Amino acid sequence: MLRKIQSLTTHRQAVWLKQQLLALIALTQRYPWVIALYGFASGLASFILVDRQDQLASLIAILMLASWLFLVLESAFNQRLARWFGIELPAWLARFVTQMIHQQSLFFVLPFFAMSTTWNSGQLLFTSLLGAAALVSIIDPLYYDWLAPRRWLYLAYHSLTLFAVMLTAMPIILHLTTPQSYQLALLLTVLLSFPTLAASLQFRRRWRWLALPLLTAGLLGAGWLARPWVPPATLRLNQVAISLDVNDQTRAPSQSLQQLSATQLRSQGLYAFTAINAPRGLAERIYHVWKRDGEEVDRIALNIQGGTQSGYRAWSHKQNFPQEVVGRWSVEVVTDAGQLIGVLRFAVSP
Repeated sequence: MLRKIQSLTTHRQAVWLKQQLLALIALTQRYPWVIALYGFASGLASFILVDRQDQLASLIAILMLASWLFLVLESAFNQRLARWFGIELPAWLARFVTQMIHQQSLFFVLPFFAMSTTWNSGQLLFTSLLGAAALVSIIDPLYYDWLAPRRWLYLAYHSLTLFAVMLTAMPIILHLTTPQSYQLALLLTVLLSFPTLAASLQFRRRWRWLALPLLTAGLLGAGWLARPWVPPATLRLNQVAISLDVNDQTRAPSQSLQQLSATQLRSQGLYAFTAINAPRGLAERIYHVWKRDGEEVDRIALNIQGGTQSGYRAWSHKQNFPQEVVGRWSVEVVTDAGQLIGVLRFAVSP
């Protein structure tokens, strides 16, 4: 008798859970923009909370990674659900959940990348690609009829989304430096794509296992070489200035110059001032790369600490210049991995 009661209770729970899932699915299908709006709102909220050094930002990032963990373990989760509740998720529901996670993830990372992108550089391509991917995720005909049937394109889309999420979440949660986050995100993205890559290769088994390591190594190499085009999602410039002097007490530049004479440059030297916003707990080495007419002249290392709301203030003071100084100058602010944070530009006249 007790077993019958337990069995009946379990059945009722399964029916109730199924009804709730179907009701949620019906709601999101009726209002598909809600998921995208939620993803963008959570990303914007996390972006603001990171600025304010709020621990809730880490919680939001953890929840975002947890949704991807579900996506990776979806098959095992489906088996457990069938065993415990007698429910098996249909294929269309799995596709819907995947689309929902893509929507939420892409709109979550967009505020971070939009604010950290140097728009007059190659980073424009990466951030624009993320924006286009976010639009595809909310337009069903594009997502299901154009993207999903193309296996290789869908795999690239899926991998790009996962890569962007990890680049954003890991510095917030684990306080990894930008190079560490980039390396780990790239490695995990390629490894998690490994099973799909293996299934997609149409070679014979012997050639497949030869081509797969070569393809994996090629993806890792291409991802590493592309790092100057990928914005550092959690680093951005709050204030920049080219100045003849920096006040040590206020830690602020005396002026912001866009042009100066060769005489001024040689007599006083020049300061490149940057205030860099970074998450609390993040210790990072950056470089001021001084260039004249596109050619590198000097590279000066600086150490920054995250957690300052107005941005960590750091500057390089350059006093040694080449014989010819007239021309267009720039100071590129880059991470230890070579990712561009921003650029300061000025001109030197005779």
